[in-house]
Amino acid sequence: MAPIAPPRAHDVSAAPTRTPPTLLLGVDFTSRPTAKKPIVMAWAQHRQAGVVVLERLVRARDFDAFEHELCRQEAYVGGFDLPFGLPRELVQDLDWPLDWAGCMQTFVAHTRPELRALFMAFCAKREVGAKFAHRATDLCADSSSSMKWVNPPVAYMMHAGVPVLLRAGLSLVGLHRGDPKRLALEAYPGLLAREVLGTRSYKSDERAKQTSERLIARKDILHALELGLTRLKLRLKLTHAQREELIEEPQGDALDAVLCAVQAAWGHEARLQGSRLFGLPPKMDPLEGWIVSALAPKKVRLNHPQG
Repeated sequence: MAPIAPPRAHDVSAAPTRTPPTLLLGVDFTSRPTAKKPIVMAWAQHRQAGVVVLERLVRARDFDAFEHELCRQEAYVGGFDLPFGLPRELVQDLDWPLDWAGCMQTFVAHTRPELRALFMAFCAKREVGAKFAHRATDLCADSSSSMKWVNPPVAYMMHAGVPVLLRAGLSLVGLHRGDPKRLALEAYPGLLAREVLGTRSYKSDERAKQTSERLIARKDILHALELGLTRLKLRLKLTHAQREELIEEPQGDALDAVLCAVQAAWGHEARLQGSRLFGLPPKMDPLEGWIVSALAPKKVRLNHPQG
């Protein structure tokens, strides 16, 4: 992989001065794409305030196809279901660079087995119940630690995904400056789904768990999105065929991609309303990153010391 160029000193708070594009992208990512388990991409249009119109779903069977699709469009705001940064506590313990570019360069230079060994050694030193370090945004979004290598393997997702985003030339808002017209935000579909369902499950890769209750849950998510009943105040427009496809897929990958596109739309609207970081906290940790639309309570420390 080519070296990751360090950002300019003002990149953390800088944002493109051009009017944000209206094309949206939501991505349900996997660290090992195949024909049976592809990367699912939901392209949508933000045609007017508060309205998201799903255009099409694209399934990429490998990273080359994924990167090609990212490069096909000239301007969009994308929500990607993979972490963009590691917990600062972990990075400091490993004595890795404390700037995002340097940290990512070091991170992706390791193999997955090497990362697993490093992270297991970190966890072994810690007390039961606090084995993993968490980013501030993980705590706010109730998401898995970005250092987890299993159930779900989000560290491997970052290891596979971030280099593709950089090769494709995208800007990672608040972290890395690339093409100012193709913008990437970290998304987490579970954050939006839980707002509708609470603790109810809506998907499973296991056939035995692909129940009618989960199908009803997917219907409930779409019903809430179509009526604009979530905190994001966005209404999703679907055709009948699109709705049926999202409901009938038991794995929920396409639905997750759509949820990410809706979160990207929220960030886009925040930018139109004057947020230079697309709704991300202005004082977010520039090493860890932030999940778009996750709220930042005052009690959560956002901007960690630089070490």
